[in-house]
Amino acid sequence: MSAITPPTLATTATTGISTDTSRLKSKDNLDKAGQKFEAVFTGMMLKSMRQAKLADPIFDSKAIDTFTDMQDGLIAKSMAEHTPLGIGKAMTDFLSKSQSDINPATTDSPP
Repeated sequence: MSAITPPTLATTATTGISTDTSRLKSKDNLDKAGQKFEAVFTGMMLKSMRQAKLADPIFDSKAIDTFTDMQDGLIAKSMAEHTPLGIGKAMTDFLSKSQSDINPATTDSPP
């Protein structure tokens, strides 16, 4: 029997969602989140492309569908790491603007 742990100070009592945002202050964590977002977005795009079947496959089974889903997940992860579309970078750039400790203030004045 597992015990339910009471909410800590870092979580809200009603939702259980953590309110501790100290891990978000790292540029590395923000970049990893952008890369994972890119992989999820690419995976959704591949899944949508697979659903738009142009012809009936020769061999069709649940096993092939499962294998194809796993393969698409790995392809999406690889694409996000090596040849990103740019949506993850756009997201991290947008989010880093609000993080003053990640984006140090520039001393250059506009021309």
